[in-house]
Amino acid sequence: MYEKYWQRMGDKTTVVISGWQFTSYFSDPKNLCWFLEPELAEEVVRLHRVVGNAITKDYHIVVGTGSSQLFQAALYALSSDASEPMSVVSAAPYYSSYPVITDCLKSGLYKWEGDAQAFDKSGPYIELVTSPNNPDGFVRQSVVNRSGGILVHDLAYYWPQYTPITTPADHDLMLFTVSKTTGHAGMRIGWALVKDEIIARKIVKYIELSTIGVSKDSQLRAAKVLRAVSDSCGVAHPFKEETFFGFSHHSMESRWMLLREAVNRSGIFSLPEFTPGFCNFWNRVFEPLPAFAWLKCGDGIEDCESFLRGHKIWTRSGRYFGVSPSYVRISMLDRDRTFNLFVKRLSRIRSQRRMRLEHVD
Repeated sequence: MYEKYWQRMGDKTTVVISGWQFTSYFSDPKNLCWFLEPELAEEVVRLHRVVGNAITKDYHIVVGTGSSQLFQAALYALSSDASEPMSVVSAAPYYSSYPVITDCLKSGLYKWEGDAQAFDKSGPYIELVTSPNNPDGFVRQSVVNRSGGILVHDLAYYWPQYTPITTPADHDLMLFTVSKTTGHAGMRIGWALVKDEIIARKIVKYIELSTIGVSKDSQLRAAKVLRAVSDSCGVAHPFKEETFFGFSHHSMESRWMLLREAVNRSGIFSLPEFTPGFCNFWNRVFEPLPAFAWLKCGDGIEDCESFLRGHKIWTRSGRYFGVSPSYVRISMLDRDRTFNLFVKRLSRIRSQRRMRLEHVD
């Protein structure tokens, strides 16, 4: 979806890197995160200040190869001193990669324990709070709320094209990623905002041991893109489509309107209903516009993924997210042609009851 905007920007985000540049592992040896390019750190701080979605003062910034690596690094940092494997939980429906990433190395430091709402095991635990949530788009809080717990806040979607920015987040450990902020998934750049210096150093150590830092080329490109986003907010009213967030927000608004119309016509499907909230960035009230549609099949359909595949619509089953296969997750961020084809195909599907009513009409 974002490709169209960046094509309009032309050479504003072009980066030229000579062959002799960035030959060292080190970016800033004096910094706690010694492989973080100062230019990227500056633009991360600036963008959070422009949007108002996170506090950066007195936080350590740690760059990672996407937020996936930072998630693994956070698990290592938070569990490395535990006397027994720490339980890792998240309220269902949870991000489908959490269980896979947590258990892929079969670590003795931590173990996936599933739905936080059903968690009753004693001992220390790590709760993953994704807000807005992937896959259903709702704003989340921790649910276990007992002693011995440590929270990791995944705020990949806490940006004004997706959800009202109600307050600057100030949690102990927060994860962000360029892929969901600007659409540049191929850069593989994410960052963590970490309050505790000891935890930040352990996260840095994990990345040092696994990849000896993070690509400087990608960091420099990410810095240029984030700078363009912040700059666009200063040359026009943020809600204008000339700005990155204006373009993104209008695109999401239009897509959600088209999808809801198709769902209402079907008589089979349903979507979450969101409570509008006041956004400090836009200075207006709007209803959340999540990056994914959390679609539920009715009409007696138990396997929504298989049903939609039969209509040439590719989705991801709710069973990967810890819930019923009557749910599916669908991306709202594909190119216009693909999204419009998806809506067109979905709108052709009718319940038997709806077809009878239309026939009578």
